[in-house]
Amino acid sequence: MRVVRSSPKFDHGAALRVPPAHDAHGRRALWQWLGENGCPLDDRGAVQVSTREGPAVARPGDWIVLSYSGALHVARGGSAWDN
Repeated sequence: MRVVRSSPKFDHGAALRVPPAHDAHGRRALWQWLGENGCPLDDRGAVQVSTREGPAVARPGDWIVLSYSGALHVARGGSAWDN
């Protein structure tokens, strides 16, 4: 007998959008969330994130995704906040 899945298996986790450089409250939350896995990159708000594939750059408006397995990924936002 074959088992039918109603939905595909995803590695669900959490995500945090990179706030603009001038958002002090949002930036504090970002640093607490990333811990040693992230650091500021420039004065426009870019962040360097340690991923399994190596360092990745996330800019304001991008999403930093923490998968259920603990891996970080950077997903590009539809429109960056720092334009």
